[in-house]
Amino acid sequence: MTITVKTARYLILLLFALLFVMPFLWIWFSALKSTAEINQDPFGVPATLHWENLAEAWTTGRFGSYIGNSVLYAAFVVPLVTAFSCLAGYALGTRRLPGERLIFGAFLLGIMIPFQSIMIPQYYLVRDLGILGTYWGVIVPSVALGLAFGVFLMRAFFRGLPEEISNAARIDGATEWRVFTRIILPLARPGIITLVVLQFMFTWNMFLIPLLYGQDEGLRPISTGIMFFVGEYSVDRSMIAAGVTLASIPIIALYLLLQRHFIQGMTAGALK
Repeated sequence: MTITVKTARYLILLLFALLFVMPFLWIWFSALKSTAEINQDPFGVPATLHWENLAEAWTTGRFGSYIGNSVLYAAFVVPLVTAFSCLAGYALGTRRLPGERLIFGAFLLGIMIPFQSIMIPQYYLVRDLGILGTYWGVIVPSVALGLAFGVFLMRAFFRGLPEEISNAARIDGATEWRVFTRIILPLARPGIITLVVLQFMFTWNMFLIPLLYGQDEGLRPISTGIMFFVGEYSVDRSMIAAGVTLASIPIIALYLLLQRHFIQGMTAGALK
């Protein structure tokens, strides 16, 4: 009976793993097909591997010039969102502040209100700040939009940490900043890594913000390069799949790089 239950569990896990992997395999197979082959058999295995699709997508989509912008945006947005979210999340999650619920409710509005409903007022705000059509015109709104989810995530994580450790450090004479940097942040490593991965994914894939606030082809990120494969009367499906494959490589690489640290942080005890 035990062996049967264990086998059933592994079969269920294998089923969910296949459901998770199938979209990736479909995109990767489509990236190595011709458009005619995709139209004939969208879900089939490619008969001939067209590796030249990746090179053509890199050139046609101008990924060589756009990838530098994506790296620049991620290098600014991800650290800033992570730092501000940790500071605000720690204050809202562990301290009793006047108007705490009102402040946290204001952050929650950033999650509940869709970007499409605020992009026009935000456009005028960016214009009035004098950063429209610059790198900062993309970075500043991206940081502001990322803070809502970041504060929500880190506040929930900080509230789940045991208070006894930080209280013991305060009794020993540690300042609040030392408690935050030396005790709380190491314990919050799983939440921080989760926020870094998710925010990097959001920043790397952002599309509307650069188009609205960048307003210059030299400021576009890699995600906008896929537009070159969509014409007025035709869509090059193989090139779109190849472009998506190229754009997703950094996200997959970052997740695989931080996965081990995420698991170690999740399994680490508070007294480690």
